[in-house]
Amino acid sequence: MCGLSRSEDIEAVNALLPDYIGFVFWEKSRRFVSDEKAAGLKKQLDGRIQAVGVFLDDAIDHIADLAENGVIDLIQLHGHEDEDYIKLLRQRTKLPVIQAFVVKDESAAKLAENSTADYILLDAGYGTGQTFDWELLSDIKRPYFLAGGLDPDNVAGAISRLKPFAVDVSSGIETDGQKDPVKMKAFMANMTKESK
Repeated sequence: MCGLSRSEDIEAVNALLPDYIGFVFWEKSRRFVSDEKAAGLKKQLDGRIQAVGVFLDDAIDHIADLAENGVIDLIQLHGHEDEDYIKLLRQRTKLPVIQAFVVKDESAAKLAENSTADYILLDAGYGTGQTFDWELLSDIKRPYFLAGGLDPDNVAGAISRLKPFAVDVSSGIETDGQKDPVKMKAFMANMTKESK
């Protein structure tokens, strides 16, 4: 569950216990949280849930500082970060790296398949709330996070059809731009139902 920004969001996830939640550190996002805000929210977060920091072409020092201060447990790269960037990042922190790819064609899927990141995330775009052509994922052999247009109504079908390592949701669990505890609960219930 990505894009958490309020204490109420943390209360909701603590009751549901997803594996991961996300803090967005890209300042142009409407879900942006400052370092200080994220640190405060992380302190409220149940220790069984891992916090992912979502970054877009950010300074490596900034990411490493958040990692060293225990604000994030994983790093998600959503910009134009390349293999050299990942190598430099690994020199500063040992946290697992998730590299996001916008899948518009087979070449993007192939690029994702060859990433040296610990995990890959396959998305329709940056918070578009739209799904993409899942047929493009037919040749992906490595585990991946599936994102893009997921919501309580379609997550069970996505898991059944694609068997992703994990699913990532943000706008699909919102009402009027805020996380909605009812939708969050429904998403988890439908996701868990399918994965049993």
